[in-house]
Amino acid sequence: MRRPAAPRRQRGYSLLEVIVAFALLALALGLLLGTLSGATRQVRWSGDAGRAALHAQSLLDTVGVGQALEPGRVDGEFEDGRYRWSLEVSPWTEGAAPPTRPGAARLLELALTVQWGDGGPRERLQLRSLRLVQGGDAMVMP
Repeated sequence: MRRPAAPRRQRGYSLLEVIVAFALLALALGLLLGTLSGATRQVRWSGDAGRAALHAQSLLDTVGVGQALEPGRVDGEFEDGRYRWSLEVSPWTEGAAPPTRPGAARLLELALTVQWGDGGPRERLQLRSLRLVQGGDAMVMP
């Protein structure tokens, strides 16, 4: 006499195991997409900051070429308003005595600020430079 065979248990995944696997997959994809989103923002910011630096360098290279450079403030924009700039020219006095004779050379400080986006602290580039000008010579700002 043969014994009846024990019923074989089916092999496979239970509904609970499948739900847990999908939950882990969704969590992993959410973390991955968050990381990629942050990386995309960083790449965009880097590109904007690079373009702002190129515009700033170009502007500083042309300041005082062909016209008198005098203390004051000038504002403008690049790329139809995408980048806004402000240039302030003032006499530089740190550690230097003012010229005592008329027509003597003097140093002027150029402070350039380039902003993009909403102009927050991370969307702003500030540069400072010095220019030597003759007291009687004229050099013009753009």
